[in-house]
Amino acid sequence: MAESETVQDVVVVGGGAAGLSAALTLARARRRVTVVDAGQPRNAPADGVHALLGLEGISPAELLARGRAEVAGYGGEIIAGEVVDVQQAPSGFAVALRDGTTLSARRLIIATGLIDELPDIPGVREQWGHGVLHCPYCHGWEVRDRRIGVLATGPMSVHQAVLFHQWSPQVLFFAGNSDPAPDDRTRLQALGITIVEGRIAGLEVADDQVKAVRLADERLLEIDAAVVATRMIARAEPFAGIGVETTDHPVGRFIAADETGRTGVAGVWAAGNVTDLSAQVSAAAAEGARAAQHLNAELIMADADRAVAALAGVAER
Repeated sequence: MAESETVQDVVVVGGGAAGLSAALTLARARRRVTVVDAGQPRNAPADGVHALLGLEGISPAELLARGRAEVAGYGGEIIAGEVVDVQQAPSGFAVALRDGTTLSARRLIIATGLIDELPDIPGVREQWGHGVLHCPYCHGWEVRDRRIGVLATGPMSVHQAVLFHQWSPQVLFFAGNSDPAPDDRTRLQALGITIVEGRIAGLEVADDQVKAVRLADERLLEIDAAVVATRMIARAEPFAGIGVETTDHPVGRFIAADETGRTGVAGVWAAGNVTDLSAQVSAAAAEGARAAQHLNAELIMADADRAVAALAGVAER
């Protein structure tokens, strides 16, 4: 893979909240930074971003547009494209895009987010992000006091039902093919959460709104919103060539990193949902800024060490 002549200090792969926050921090630190954004934000179906201080309810598209403008305002570069491969190179890393472009960088930040693997239940995909939810902190207020149907689609489903009960007393737990443990049944019953037995056949939708859960025996139970547990998979395939691997988790796979975002591969950092499966937008943005700060400090020390070595070479001559 041939390197480009210009070597960026950092290439950020992913232009969501984490990636743009990292790029903004680096651009303000006077670093040459490029963001490569494939344009596939996880929260695109959502009506708004919530629990983001000062920007409560902002649309995902508007938030990203503002972020891009802020990064560009400090001299950061944003490229629309998809990274397909990354390799070690003399400069640090060679980052290949699908259109044939190759970028060179001293350091790399992975902020590619994750993919939600949705349960194969009719109506779920069509209503994802609107009538079908997964996070009470993202959408709980919007369905407060409404009829919420939690579909048992993963190991966190009982936990979701208990959480959503904080926002509404009208929670139904659709057990589907699962058999909740005795302790879980007791907890749900103690909270007044009705357990509905029977295989889930699909969601009934009308006027672009979830209306009911349809069971295999043709029973219809009316709800106003459905909750599912997705399997969350970090987007990490392009980084296999430099040794970046994903780690198994009960609800998916993520890229392991320390508290600063440093991965186990030298020169590679990760931020946002790719390393923290539960991060909301606010947390992802904070993690991006923190990773950028620590990465920048590492570059500063590397530059200082190089200057010391150069000075020593001059003195020896």
